[in-house]
Amino acid sequence: MLHLRASAQEKYRYAIIPKPVKLEEREGEFTLNKKTTIYLSSATADLKKATDFLSDLVRNATGNPLMYTDKAAKKNSIHVSLDSSITHQEGYELTVSSKSIQIKAKTPAGAFLAVQSLRQLFPADIEASTNLKRFTIPAVHIQDEPRFAYRGVMLDVARHFMPLNFIKKYIDLLAFYKINTFHFHLTEDQGWRIEIKKYPKLQQVGAWRKETLIGHNNDKPRQYDGKRYGGYYTQEELKELVKYAQDRFITIIPEIEMPGHSQAALAAYPELGCSPDANYEVATHWGIFKDIYCPNEATFTFLEDVLTEVMAIFPSKYIHIGGDEAPKDAWKKSAYAQEVIKREGLKDEHELQSYFIQRMEKFLNSKGRSIIGWDEILEGGLAPNATVMSWRGEKGGIAAAKQGHKVIMSPSSHLYIDSYQTKAGRKGEPLAIGRYLPLEKVYSYNPVPKSLTPEEGKLVLGAQANLWTEYIPTSDHAEFMSFPRICALAEITWTPLAQKNYQDFLKRLNSNIQHLDKLKVNYSKYYQSTP
Repeated sequence: MLHLRASAQEKYRYAIIPKPVKLEEREGEFTLNKKTTIYLSSATADLKKATDFLSDLVRNATGNPLMYTDKAAKKNSIHVSLDSSITHQEGYELTVSSKSIQIKAKTPAGAFLAVQSLRQLFPADIEASTNLKRFTIPAVHIQDEPRFAYRGVMLDVARHFMPLNFIKKYIDLLAFYKINTFHFHLTEDQGWRIEIKKYPKLQQVGAWRKETLIGHNNDKPRQYDGKRYGGYYTQEELKELVKYAQDRFITIIPEIEMPGHSQAALAAYPELGCSPDANYEVATHWGIFKDIYCPNEATFTFLEDVLTEVMAIFPSKYIHIGGDEAPKDAWKKSAYAQEVIKREGLKDEHELQSYFIQRMEKFLNSKGRSIIGWDEILEGGLAPNATVMSWRGEKGGIAAAKQGHKVIMSPSSHLYIDSYQTKAGRKGEPLAIGRYLPLEKVYSYNPVPKSLTPEEGKLVLGAQANLWTEYIPTSDHAEFMSFPRICALAEITWTPLAQKNYQDFLKRLNSNIQHLDKLKVNYSKYYQSTP
């Protein structure tokens, strides 16, 4: 299949991603200038938050903010109102004529999403400080709402730490494409990235590794750089980030891994392991490690204390507790773990993991929160109220939905954006974990498996792309792996299935991506030619 090349970039009149549900092309255009005003029919703080974003965007580009007015003008104005007749919580209507721009939305979140569609109709120069004193927006009528309520992207900052200013930029880019959930992977074998005041060794010890693997994990012999590496976010920094995301109507879901991927925590507090006399170290290479939390009371007290501080920072309904890739070797050898199995009448170590997860779920439920876990939490029996994030293909998600559980689809085959983007792989691209995941394959994904009934299909909340950073040491590289594949994710989670068309998507992308040029995003251009 032929792809659009960079030299063929064109100005497409309605280059909106994700594609709206209904878009009616109209003749004419609206001219925005320094006299254009904003009128709010409902002066709620959250609605003004959405329009302040628009005003600030214009000010940053032109030097003149959009001014608010108390009276609805008939000309040269932007009218924003809440409309209860719109059924979807994130639904909106956007009408652009030569005289005015009208935004109607069910909620302030919907108004913000309408602003993002309007922003994509602006010339790309809006994204940079320019002498853009006036510009035109094509006339159009849009009625829009998302296909899925959950539209997520996960960023792993545990393998490689990412600076806070980049996280903010990343959140801005997610908002631009109507992604509403940022899954923040904060703890791993290779690093603990969140300040926990009750357990200071987590940031003093667990946040730092003595060196890092050079090359791929499969290379033999392994080589290391010999350089101490690490970092963590303070609680104040994370609270600031939460507000930053909230101002863009994005929810941050923190992930605290358990019972596996816990070697950094064990390095800080070895008494939490099944061999407290062991010399635990923060991991310096990638993979699955046999050292995991021991299911003793000290561990549960520790995790409850940690999650208490996490919940004070992150107000999200969901807390992600991991649950993946937890080898049972240590539990098989542990007299204490075996005693718990006997005491609780459990069949084996898989049921012990279920016991572990269910204890943590009861604690979080008691605080008004719910858990999400990777699909391994199905093994040994699923916690009663858990939502399953299906990454090992769709099998786990299908099983969870058939058991009546909510599901987020995130199969590595289509949505692991740490994968190579061309068939050349390592020979022609920066180092990646493996696999071949071109833009077209991401775009082809349908989050609702055919084997689910219509009722079961309703339990699929949405989909999520995951960026694991074993081989992504810099923010530039993270952008390169993320975009434009996140643009494809945006469309598969928003646009009705029957309206998806890859060639049409490319046509819009080729113009839309000029905004990313102005935002200085280091996106991949591999999609522009046949790999």
